[in-house]
Amino acid sequence: MKNQYLVSYNAISATLWFGVLARVVMHAAAEGVENGRVYEELERYTRLVQTGAALEVVHSLLGVVRAPLFTTAMQVASRLLLVWGVGYQFPQTTKYSPAYSSMLLAWSVTEVIRYSYFVFALTGAVPKLWTWLRYNTFLVLYPLGVASETWLIYRAIPPASKLDEKYGWALWAVLATYIPGFYTLFTYMLKQRRRILRAEKKKV
Repeated sequence: MKNQYLVSYNAISATLWFGVLARVVMHAAAEGVENGRVYEELERYTRLVQTGAALEVVHSLLGVVRAPLFTTAMQVASRLLLVWGVGYQFPQTTKYSPAYSSMLLAWSVTEVIRYSYFVFALTGAVPKLWTWLRYNTFLVLYPLGVASETWLIYRAIPPASKLDEKYGWALWAVLATYIPGFYTLFTYMLKQRRRILRAEKKKV
């Protein structure tokens, strides 16, 4: 039952994030990234998909998966802030920013690879290409995602401060956490990368 649930959860999640990826690429290629079209078409959909990912914290907390609770919670919380506390709350600073499209691109490519990797792992052998993608694309996508996120948060600080001064200070505080947060999550993935690729070499 647990395995069936996780296969279904990861397969559905991969499909939902592929929906984000396909639509970002389609609209960006056809209309560019500064006319607000990507935001108009994807803001609500992405917000709901990302909100569903809060289940991952529950999975880690209950021991359904072996993912570390702290890093999982930190990543999910930062994304929930972006979709609810920045993108949804302040469309005036998000809608026309290229950083919104680059953030969604980084998130969606990462999640399509990650969730489909888990599906392969749960149902049989993982293709070598998928292992390579899982443990190499983050080297580019994670910095791209973080740069996009921090820019959107920074742009949201003035309107947030007008709404409530404490809101603005809270966003400054969040920006400050990105420095240790980036280091923690990035080094964790680097360790995972070394471990997995070392194991792959032994198989050859």
